[in-house]
Amino acid sequence: MAAGVEHWLRTRREGGPRSRPRNEHTVRMNLNRVHPLLLEWGGRYVHLREITTSDVITATDPLPASRRRQTLTALRSLFSHARTAGTIFRDPARGIHDGQRPLILLQPLQPADIGQATAAAITPSARLTLALAAVHAARPKVIRELHLADIDLGNRRLIISGQARPLDDLTRHLLLAWLHHRGHRWPGTANPHLIINQQTAMTTRPVSENWLTETCRGLTATLERLRADRQLEEALTCGADPLHLAAVFGIDDTTAIRYAAIARQLLDTHAGSLCAGSGEPKDHNSP
Repeated sequence: MAAGVEHWLRTRREGGPRSRPRNEHTVRMNLNRVHPLLLEWGGRYVHLREITTSDVITATDPLPASRRRQTLTALRSLFSHARTAGTIFRDPARGIHDGQRPLILLQPLQPADIGQATAAAITPSARLTLALAAVHAARPKVIRELHLADIDLGNRRLIISGQARPLDDLTRHLLLAWLHHRGHRWPGTANPHLIINQQTAMTTRPVSENWLTETCRGLTATLERLRADRQLEEALTCGADPLHLAAVFGIDDTTAIRYAAIARQLLDTHAGSLCAGSGEPKDHNSP
């Protein structure tokens, strides 16, 4: 059993012929979710193929909803990998429903929250990072991995996650300020990444996530929250159209549908509040 699990984890981390490598944090979380179950099953079974659907249901049913979803996701990945590798004949986690994830009604950020984040960004790199998250809905990981080649100043375009986006005036201004600072501070650097610091200027590595997110750490408007707020703002503006969101931000269908659903609920709630508080006098002569 241990050999099968080890091969799964190594493939998750390093990738394989039919799978891309996953983030180390994701791999660790997958292991943490299945480890207690594997220890219990290891006391009774020798091989993964001995685990039954009943074993999976019995082990996951008592878990809280969120933990159960994460555990089943990790188990599906493990057993799917084992089945592809030919070490098991059937997937015991297949067909087990983990329940529908409740829709979290994300609220738009308040101007004061955004103002705090803007005030905290006092360096050229921090200001540009803030704009990439708040204007272009770029994830911190994507910002870290942006290359100079992804920027086309002449045509006012930038490439984010493979999606060409127009370069607005604000981002262009902050980008030029950062490039001027970068060229003055590290004129001989060979690092191809757009954002660099003192530690990475002499290498070709991207900056660390901790360094990139340090400016907004502890604030309500973190980089990730600003990214989500930008997508929510677009969903509210475009009338909660998931196709529009997918085209603008290059996000997958599931994410686009989720943001559209949140926007529809917010729009319906706002419309209901306006109707309830309109204060229009009632026609007492009407039936």
